[in-house]
Amino acid sequence: MRSVSIANRHPQLKVDRRAVARMIAVLDANCAAIGLAPSAVPAGELSVVFLTDAALAALHADFLDDPSPTDVITFAGNAALGSAGEICVSADTAARYARRHGGDFGRELALYVVHGWLHLAGHDDLQPAKKRAMRRAEARALRALARAGAVPTFSIRAASPAPRRAGRPARGPAQRRRR
Repeated sequence: MRSVSIANRHPQLKVDRRAVARMIAVLDANCAAIGLAPSAVPAGELSVVFLTDAALAALHADFLDDPSPTDVITFAGNAALGSAGEICVSADTAARYARRHGGDFGRELALYVVHGWLHLAGHDDLQPAKKRAMRRAEARALRALARAGAVPTFSIRAASPAPRRAGRPARGPAQRRRR
């Protein structure tokens, strides 16, 4: 079983690190069922980082010259250094997508991790035919995870409202002074 480093840099996200590591182990063990040769998945430590939209957009700008938010960015590792790569995912994008489409947040976030893992295994989604092949591999990977009971449970809290300044009561629209 490979070493998996998991970092949660999202202040409202709850991550079960053991469940994420198990998810990666199940993916690694089910390459054939997913449609990959075992040699396609790079060996070495894998890093998975959960980020806010703003943090992932900053990486997107710094490394891909595109400041827009995105769902997943994957960085290839260096086998000589024992690194398989890094998968960076936006919990905010997953939450927003799941909410808009009536889906499950945890499954959506797991899909983003699967998507990054497939990129590390050589999948590309920039051309239509390759994108379709990647979507099929994602579906096979999610089925393998579901069969193994290895889809992690994630939860995200709504962001807290900005704190009020001390000594000032909150005022509703009807209580505001008119000038």
